[in-house]
Amino acid sequence: MRLLHTSDWHLGRAFHRVNMLGAQAGFIGHLVETVREHAVDVVVVSGDVYDRAVPPLAAVELFDDALHRLAALGVPTVMISGNHDSARRLGVGAGLIDRAGIHLRTDPAGCGTPVVLGDAHGDVAFYGLPYLEPALVKAEFGVEKAGHEAVLAAAMDRVRADLAARAPGTRSVVLAHAFVTGGEQSDSERDITVGGVAAVPSGVFDGVDYVALGHLHGCQTLTERVRYSGSPLPYSFSEHRHRKSMWLVDLDADGSVSAERLDCPVPRALARLRGTLEDLLADPELTPHEDAWVEATLTDPVRPDEPMARLTERFPHTLSIVFDPERGPEEPGVSYARRLADRSDQQIAEDFVTHVRGAGPDDREQDVLRDAFDAVRADDTAREVAR
Repeated sequence: MRLLHTSDWHLGRAFHRVNMLGAQAGFIGHLVETVREHAVDVVVVSGDVYDRAVPPLAAVELFDDALHRLAALGVPTVMISGNHDSARRLGVGAGLIDRAGIHLRTDPAGCGTPVVLGDAHGDVAFYGLPYLEPALVKAEFGVEKAGHEAVLAAAMDRVRADLAARAPGTRSVVLAHAFVTGGEQSDSERDITVGGVAAVPSGVFDGVDYVALGHLHGCQTLTERVRYSGSPLPYSFSEHRHRKSMWLVDLDADGSVSAERLDCPVPRALARLRGTLEDLLADPELTPHEDAWVEATLTDPVRPDEPMARLTERFPHTLSIVFDPERGPEEPGVSYARRLADRSDQQIAEDFVTHVRGAGPDDREQDVLRDAFDAVRADDTAREVAR
């Protein structure tokens, strides 16, 4: 059976101030052509179809168009909700859409109930594990302490139990939306840390033939059977080195896996440039980046006049300017934004306690802060779903 594994479409999302809807429509067209060209048997979409719980109308219309075009191919599609999606909204009409060969799996209670599709070698069971927000699903899975590993392990126990009851030789594919240990993050994924832990070990998924992951935006191979497809388009400059692609996966009769990366269309290259303003305007080696989307980090010791206007004369698609003045050892000044860069909410809160009290929080206080941040994020998620 031949699968096309994709995820993280983020329909409705912009890239800085650039509307990406046209590029997203271009990707959907490319996806449909890829299914035709490569004789794909099943399309799997591993979450974050939309960029937010209540997407703009244009994004909903594009999703509707994608569903109609995929259904018209007569090729089944299995799709789960991600942490950016409203699972309840995305799942509206799932029973009816199912009849058209579009299988939406958004309810955590259905993790152990697969979509079963067949080929010449027998059945393949597709298990959809939508994004599992631990605080909201721990009761469903009967786990005492909310955490990503605990709820995913419980969901996978249901998968393995169902699979064990099926005919010998039944092959299996799991779709999941999670941060798995070994994956490389970018700046454009929403933080899903719970209890100070975001990642789960890949061993949670043992016992199935292929795991189609979503959430991280870089295409990655964690093991031969556990892969991220990544997002088909860039959504932050931290993705400037990504090769945007999908996985074409062949699942053989014995469950063995072979995979090939298929490139996605690139609307415009990304470039991260660094130097003084005058150097960036004059350096001939930067000529290849003149048509790229540019993030420029200016190192001038004094902020130059009208930097954006001057940069766009040479790099008309400059979208972001970062000021990072080079200082000598006697100039320790660091901007507030720089001090916060790459630090979690938990770390920032602990630093604040240290600043005002003169000593950092102890283990019990760290737990209190962690529980508070987890509760706020779970409440935000519940509010998005209820809107």
